Amino acid sequence: MHIPSLKEVVSAEEWQLRCDLAACYRLVAFYGWSDLVFTHITAKLPESVSGAGNHHFLINPYGLMFDEITASSLVKIDGQCNKVIDSPFPVNPAGFVIHSAVHEARSDAGCVIHTHTRAGVAVSAQKAGVLPISQQSTFVLGALAYHEYEGVAFRDEEKPRLQADLGKANFLMLRNHGLLVVGKTIADAFLSMYTFENTCRIQIDAQAGGELTQVNPLIVKGVAEAMRVQTGGMGGAFVWPSLIRKLDKLDESYKG
Repeated sequence: MHIPSLKEVVSAEEWQLRCDLAACYRLVAFYGWSDLVFTHITAKLPESVSGAGNHHFLINPYGLMFDEITASSLVKIDGQCNKVIDSPFPVNPAGFVIHSAVHEARSDAGCVIHTHTRAGVAVSAQKAGVLPISQQSTFVLGALAYHEYEGVAFRDEEKPRLQADLGKANFLMLRNHGLLVVGKTIADAFLSMYTFENTCRIQIDAQAGGELTQVNPLIVKGVAEAMRVQTGGMGGAFVWPSLIRKLDKLDESYKG
C-alpha cells in the first residue's frame, strides 16, 4: 500500500507527533492489545499547530490494522470528526465519541488510548473491579474511575456521564467493555496502558490460584509519589526512547 508522505506538507512539530502516534499504534499491536481495527488512539495537536482556539486531533485511518499505520496515514480531524486536511482514508465517527468526550472534558488529555483486551474486558466485568493485589495495581488504583456499560458507545448523549465518571482520573475502566487511559503525552499514555493491562493480566492469573493477599491501603495512598520516584519524575518519557529503539529494530516503516 503506497501512502504519500506528509513530512514536507505538515509542520515539524506535527510530523513528530505523527511519528510518535504511529509508533504507539505499532507498539500496541506488538504487545497484543489491538482488537483488529476496532479501537482507537488519539493525540491532540497543540494550538501552535492547529491555531489558537482550534482543537485538532490525529486518529487512525479506519480499516487499517494497527501494525499498518504510518505517520502519513493518520487522519487529522476536528472535534466533530471532520477531516481538517484531505485524506484518502475514512475515519470512524462512532469510534471517536469516547475520545472526543475525554478531550472535551480534559484540557490535559494529550493522548487517549482505549483497548478491548482479553484481560481488560475480563476485569471490567468483575464486580469488584481492580483489586489491590500487585504493585502494578497500586499505580492504577491511585487514579482509577469506572463508567457503567450503556451499550456500544456511539451516542453523544452518553458523553456527559462518561465525563462525570472520569473526572480527574487517568485510568478509566469501562464496565463490560475495556480500558481507557489519559496521558499528557503519548509516552505517558502508553506507559499508563502498559501498567493497566499488566494489572488486569496479573489479577486474572492470580485469581486462578489460591487465596489472594491484598496490599495495605496506606501503601496505595502513597503510590503517586512512588511512581514519580520510579521514573525519575519523567513519567512516560523515561521509557519512551527505549521503546522507539525497540520498534526501530523491528520495523521503521511507521515513520513513512
